[in-house]
Amino acid sequence: MQQCDGSAHAAAAHRAGPPGPARSSTDEWATRRPLMREGARTRPLTPGPRRPGDGAVPGARPGTPHTGGTGGGAVAPPLPDGRGGRGRKALKWTAVVVSAAVLAGAGAGYVYYEHLNGNLDKDRLNLGDNRLDRAEANEFGQTPLNILLLGSDSRASKENQKLGGAKKDAGRKPLADVQMLLHVSPDRSNASVVSIPRDTRVKIPKCTDPDDGTVYPETDDTINSSLQHGGPGCTVAAWEELTGIPVDHFMMIDFAGVVSMADAVGGVPVCVDANVEDSDSGLKLTEGDHTIRGEQALQWLRTRHGFEDGSDIGRTHGQHMYLNAMIRQLKSGTKLTDPGRLTSLAEAATKALTVDDGLGSVKKLYDLGEQLQKIPTDRITMTTMPWQQDPQNPGAHVIPTADAEKLFSMIRSDTPLDGRGKKGKKEKGSARPEDAPAARDGIAVTVLNGTGTVAQAPVPGRAAAVAGLLTADGFTQAAADAVPKSQADTTVSYPSADLEADAKLVAEALGVPGSAVRKSSAVQSVTVVVGADWREGRTYPEKPAAGQDDKAPDSASALNAADDGACMKVNPRYSW
Repeated sequence: MQQCDGSAHAAAAHRAGPPGPARSSTDEWATRRPLMREGARTRPLTPGPRRPGDGAVPGARPGTPHTGGTGGGAVAPPLPDGRGGRGRKALKWTAVVVSAAVLAGAGAGYVYYEHLNGNLDKDRLNLGDNRLDRAEANEFGQTPLNILLLGSDSRASKENQKLGGAKKDAGRKPLADVQMLLHVSPDRSNASVVSIPRDTRVKIPKCTDPDDGTVYPETDDTINSSLQHGGPGCTVAAWEELTGIPVDHFMMIDFAGVVSMADAVGGVPVCVDANVEDSDSGLKLTEGDHTIRGEQALQWLRTRHGFEDGSDIGRTHGQHMYLNAMIRQLKSGTKLTDPGRLTSLAEAATKALTVDDGLGSVKKLYDLGEQLQKIPTDRITMTTMPWQQDPQNPGAHVIPTADAEKLFSMIRSDTPLDGRGKKGKKEKGSARPEDAPAARDGIAVTVLNGTGTVAQAPVPGRAAAVAGLLTADGFTQAAADAVPKSQADTTVSYPSADLEADAKLVAEALGVPGSAVRKSSAVQSVTVVVGADWREGRTYPEKPAAGQDDKAPDSASALNAADDGACMKVNPRYSW
């Protein structure tokens, strides 16, 4: 088979933006079939992940493996007879609220189900011209799940004007003042949350409003303003550009939604270490423990001056404390045993949410809740993007630090932020120490060009260039493949234990670190994806030492969801 890069095809696909109708599974499988050569060590061709046409995620790139409605394993549908509403423990945020309510109210039948579906607002997932590929499946066919959680300051309704003030802003496009990425591990054993301060200056990619066709050019601005560039799909594009993490879904809530949700769950317990009064948000609490609900919950989430140093960072930490408390409360089930309250929760949650089409039904939210239900509370870690003052505007904006990239890299590589990942443990069936790699000329290596990003087209010919490096080094069966990819990090994948040593030899030859070598059910032979971190040069670029990379950097201010003793530090200037 002739060696080819296909970078022109990759660039064209990269520029094409969101995909249209998926091709048939037969055509896609033919396109993605790996290069197989006689005498090469590979895994025999077997049916791979399902292809478009047999359950692909709406809006996903053609060929994206899919094992469930929200990116994980198969999940059970709601029980038709309504059983389990009280027996199940609801877990995570609004998705679980909807799940529990649907279970409890299933006897109301199809009409009520459709009513709840009608409450949901839906919008496009990604408004950029380009998007990152979804994360590759692990050896068990499981994929991680990344959901962007947004809080809007919209004053479009009278209720939001009353709650948020500033009636003069009623006609202004809303800002996304709360932004958190929820990352769930492929096996659903742990979850990580990363918040980005609203005043972080970032590159906002070119976005197109799907409603009126307005094109917003690429610009540098605060990340909260990305919502004004066509909707939440542009905020998704900005996150992918900044972090290199592919976003699978988004969920957005406004002021009124926060109030109705807090009321529906019966309040959320919080703590302050001193009396606090912030006239800007309206929050006033005495020292100690409180259960806040309704408008007071919104005041807590909006308070900036009253917490820590009075910056947006303190507000982020307060939001983490609130969400952790809500998680513990929902998991305990204490607020979800009354059918009437469950119905109120379902109404509040569905009316409060704007979601992408991939989460655009109660059934899909239920499926998501089923997956999130598996995560133990003590394996959920909240963090804030490490930051520093922006040299261009130090009094108003912040920018990411080197520690921020470490945090993003941990998410991309699915390293738990709580430091409880697998350390040096051999997986069952992994290569034995005595296993040796094959001769270099007997190893089939497929090289793909993944150098494109949200804002940059792929480097033409990059896969062929790296394949050429391998060929010159004795890997004569290395060849470039035309399948377009887009990912932040260079990776070397292998399909089965007998090829692990081969993959490590390929990585060593390229200078790629061992942490980038992984077992995956999505490949058929040793496969190199040249990421955006290696867009040029013959040698893989050295990266700064990561230090202690088995848990979140200290500058990320990690908070475990099981920590029920956390108490918010009050800004002394706002204490009374």
